[in-house]
Amino acid sequence: MKIKANFKSIRFKLFLTLCVVIAIIVLCLVAINSVVLESFYLYSKTQTVKGVYNKINDYYNRTGDYGNIEEELQRIAFNNNFDIFIETDQNVIAFSTNRDFYSVVDIISNSRDFSNTRNNDNVIYVDDDMRIEKINDQNNNISYILLSGRLDNGYSLYISIPAVPIEQSVDISNQALIIIGFIILIISAFIASYISKKFTSPIVELNDITNKMARLDFSKKYYLADTDDEINELGKNINTMSDKLETTIKQLRDNNLELEKDIEEKSKIDEMRKQFISDVSHELKTPIALIQGYAEGLVENVNTDDESRKFYAEVILDESNKMDTLVKQLLELMKLEYGKREFNNENFNIVELINEVIRKCKVMIEEKNITIEFDSNNQVMVNADDFYIEQVVTNYFTNAIKHADNVNGEKKIFITIEEKENKVRISVFNTGNNIPEEHLSKIWGRFYKEDSSRNRNDGGTGIGLALVKAIMNNYKNDYGVINRENGVEFYFELDCEKNEIE
Repeated sequence: MKIKANFKSIRFKLFLTLCVVIAIIVLCLVAINSVVLESFYLYSKTQTVKGVYNKINDYYNRTGDYGNIEEELQRIAFNNNFDIFIETDQNVIAFSTNRDFYSVVDIISNSRDFSNTRNNDNVIYVDDDMRIEKINDQNNNISYILLSGRLDNGYSLYISIPAVPIEQSVDISNQALIIIGFIILIISAFIASYISKKFTSPIVELNDITNKMARLDFSKKYYLADTDDEINELGKNINTMSDKLETTIKQLRDNNLELEKDIEEKSKIDEMRKQFISDVSHELKTPIALIQGYAEGLVENVNTDDESRKFYAEVILDESNKMDTLVKQLLELMKLEYGKREFNNENFNIVELINEVIRKCKVMIEEKNITIEFDSNNQVMVNADDFYIEQVVTNYFTNAIKHADNVNGEKKIFITIEEKENKVRISVFNTGNNIPEEHLSKIWGRFYKEDSSRNRNDGGTGIGLALVKAIMNNYKNDYGVINRENGVEFYFELDCEKNEIE
C-alpha cells in the first residue's frame, strides 16, 4: 500500500518526468546525429571542395608560373586531407598528390558529359564545369567523394575525399552519445531525485499540516524559508489560517462549555425544584392533615373545655414547627446536593464541638439512661465549616440516642477520634440491634426510616443522614456505617488542620 502510494506521489511523478525528458533528449541527439551528421558533413565538404576548385582556378588565371602553384596545392591537400589530381588538355598529368588516384581519374575522364550524370542518385552537385558525386568502390570496399571539373585554362581538376571515415565517425559518435547519455541518465536520476525531493518536501510538509488541521490539531506550523516563492507564501497563509482556526475553535469550545454549564445549571435548578416540590408535597401531607383536622375541631367546638382546646392548639403549633424545620432542611439539602452552598472552612477543635453537642442532648441522654464514653480532654484540630460539621455530629449522635439499647446490661454510646496521616476519623457507636444488610445503602436516602421506628413521636424528619451524605460529598471525604458485634458504628472523616500559609 505504501509503495503504491509512493508511485502516486508528486515526487515520483516529477522524478519520472525528468528522467523521461532526459532519455528522450539523448535519443533525439542520437537520431539527429545519425540523420543529419553525414548530410551536414557532405554539405560541408562540398562547400570546401567547391572553394578549393575556385581557389585553384584563380591561381591558374592569375599566374603563368605553374611550378609555384604546386606548393600551394600540396598545402591545400594536406590541410583538408584529400587527394588532388590535375590533367592538362593534352591528357598530361600536371599535378598529383597520389599516383594511385590516376586509375580513378582515367575512368571518369572517359565520360565528360556532365549533363548525363544529373539523374544519378550519387551525384551531390553538378554545374556546367564541375560535378561532385559519391563513389562506392566495390572492389576495394571503399567510398569517397569525387569532384571532377574543368578549369578556365582547359585543365581537368579532380579532388578525392575518403567517405568511410565519415560513416565510421557517425557510428562512433552514436555509440559515444549512447554511453554518455546512459551516464547522464544515471547522474540525472540522482539529480532529479534530489530536485524532486527538494521541490516536493515543502508540499509534503504542507499536506501533513493540513491533515492535522483536518483533525483539529493545530500544533504543527510550516517553517518559513528566506525564499520569496509561491510555496513559502502558501505556507505563510496556512500558518495564518491555522492560528485563526485554532483561536476560533477555542472560542467556540469555551462558548460551548459555558453553554453546557448554563444548561446543566438550569437543569440542576429545574431538577432541584421538581425534587423539592415532590419531597415537600410528600412529607407535608401528614402534618397538613393533622393541622386541618385539629383546626376544624377548634372551629366546630368538638371539645368545649379549655384543656382540650389548649391541646389542639399545641398539636397545631408542633406540626407547624415540624413543617418549618422540614422545609428549611429540605432547602439546605437541595443546596448542598446541587453545589449551591459555599463552605466557610477554618481550623477548629473537633473535641469542643462534640462536647457542645453532647451538652445540648443531655436531657435526651438522661431520659433514656444512656452512658456516654468520650475522651474530652484532648485537642484535635480539623479544617472544615464548623456549622455543617456540627449538623453531621448532631445527626449521628441523636440517631445513636434513638437507637441505643441494652446489650449485656449496658446501654452506651462510644465516641472516638482517630488521627491519620492527613485525616481525622470520628466514629459514633451505640449498643443495640444491627441494621439489616439490605438497609445499609438505603439509610442515606432522604425520608428513609426503618419500619420499626416510623412514627412521629421521635421528632425526626428522615433527612438527617441525607444531609450527612451531601455534606461529606461536598468535602469528598469518606463516611459510612458498620454493623458491630453488639451495636452499630457511624463514622466520617475530616481534613486535618491546615497552616495559614496554605
